[in-house]
Amino acid sequence: MTSALIVSDLYARRGAVEILHGVDLDIPVGELHVLMGPNGSGKSTLCHAVMGRPNYEVSGSARVGGTEVLGLPTDERALLGLFEAFQYPVEIGGVTLRELLTEMELAGAADALARGEEAARVLGMEAFLDRRVNGNLSGGEKKKSEIVQLLALAPTAAVLDEIDSGLDVDAVRDVAEAVDTMRGPGLGVLLITHYTRIMRYLDVDGVHVMMAGRIVRSGGRELADELDAKGYEGLRRELGLETPPEEDPFP
Repeated sequence: MTSALIVSDLYARRGAVEILHGVDLDIPVGELHVLMGPNGSGKSTLCHAVMGRPNYEVSGSARVGGTEVLGLPTDERALLGLFEAFQYPVEIGGVTLRELLTEMELAGAADALARGEEAARVLGMEAFLDRRVNGNLSGGEKKKSEIVQLLALAPTAAVLDEIDSGLDVDAVRDVAEAVDTMRGPGLGVLLITHYTRIMRYLDVDGVHVMMAGRIVRSGGRELADELDAKGYEGLRRELGLETPPEEDPFP
């Protein structure tokens, strides 16, 4: 099976602090995988390292659709098919969502405007196309706006960083339905979360647990159920892992 995103032996440090210690992860095209872990386990640093955020020293490999992206500028990684939905989407003053979609198309994402308009229609976001990006939107609306942008770009690999963060029960269900909308044979999705609640509404192909900058367990949906029963500390004790004083100081 073709892989959308392959992370191999990935290390990341910021200054003197090493945060990721050899992460391996494979997200096949057409599948939805969930990455779980306690606060400070390195999940956000994994996003930063893969997307090319400055001030991180990164080694190893991250391949999108078979192409190595480490060392490339972030915009080139995006054009190669890598997308990140942010935990806290920011407002872009003076730019409407439709204008942003148009700029995507001008930057090289063919047919981004048409795909984005169709995604907005399907997700009930048409009224927001001519409003500034994320301006005066609820948490759930911001996350759905991110998914409109994702569908407009038609990436190969999508990393959704805590897309359920700060949402009430109804908004989690709405966002899960939006995630299901974007699934398809040409896209691999890595959804990062602390909690299992969003998985009640999703067909999940794989679950991975990160602790102390490493993937410590991988499995199916049953692994999430195990976490619900044991908690992260219970799993940590079972694996014989010590609790670091501070795992990821740069979320």
